[in-house]
Amino acid sequence: MPQPTISILLPVHNAAPFLRQCLESLGRQTFNDFEVVAVDDGSTDDSADVLLRAASRDSRLRVFQDPHRGLVETLNQCLDRCCGEYVARMDADDIAHPRRLEIQIAALDAAGAPDIISSLVAHFPRPSLGEGFRIYEEWLNSLVSHDDIFRERFIESPLPHPSVMARRQVFSSVGGYRDMGWPEDYDLWLRLAASGKTFGKVPRVLYLWRQHDHRLTHTDSRYSVERFLTCKAHHLVEGPLAGAVPVIVWGAGQTGRRLSKHLKRFGASLQAFIDIDPRKIGKTLRGLPIHPPESLPELQSATDRTVVLAAVSSRGARALIRQQLTSLGLQEGHQFWCVA
Repeated sequence: MPQPTISILLPVHNAAPFLRQCLESLGRQTFNDFEVVAVDDGSTDDSADVLLRAASRDSRLRVFQDPHRGLVETLNQCLDRCCGEYVARMDADDIAHPRRLEIQIAALDAAGAPDIISSLVAHFPRPSLGEGFRIYEEWLNSLVSHDDIFRERFIESPLPHPSVMARRQVFSSVGGYRDMGWPEDYDLWLRLAASGKTFGKVPRVLYLWRQHDHRLTHTDSRYSVERFLTCKAHHLVEGPLAGAVPVIVWGAGQTGRRLSKHLKRFGASLQAFIDIDPRKIGKTLRGLPIHPPESLPELQSATDRTVVLAAVSSRGARALIRQQLTSLGLQEGHQFWCVA
């Protein structure tokens, strides 16, 4: 076959109930110059049969059957087998808008285009969608520009992994995916951001993201809150906090406690905590004092290198803390970061 323009990277593991819909959505794409690199990761259901039958009808579908190795190694196997200049991710239980490839490749080829392009997403089925997913979807879809995505990257994973497209060399520039025991996609975005790559989203829904109880995000411990916090702490210490930058953590509640544990483990120089709860103020956490917000200017005056991490996950708290820190003249992305 001639070299395709786009390779669709499709890892598959026990996805038979949804796989036909996924492949049908790819077959309806208005941009036709693509291949689907489907690696069946040792499925024990009918996934391989579904793939092989579909491949017999469409030569653009290349099927590989491997022993079960897990998602990260399967993703890298897919990458190694991609022939296109561009790589688009897809999950085997999701549905792509018919114009997804057409619109995303045009966005990547436009003047001043980012290195990685995503899109807005819609979770489905809607009736069973919990409030947490609705809030996450709203937040994800509010981040469109590189500046927005870059600013909020330490809050949560700012790109829906299966919705992204980039040139193949973008993935290879940081060594592809890696297995660190935490979310491989979040780790990839943070490494790409640290390497200077830029991000963007097409401001329309091009990806339908299925939610069900068997998704890895529900069943694999690497996607737990604790592993997300571990990944976040590692990249904070490697990035904005590198060089023993003094750190003040705003939030002595559950999120601040858990994040500070990992920050200390990775060598962060914690100085103090900030909290509004009068029951906590004046006490200590991890051997460090807990101060009220009014003490922040004095704490910061001790060194002009201090960074504040806003680590309160209560709904609405981020906006209030961001407003207060900005009113003190602190610049987000330099003197403070929202991390929850």
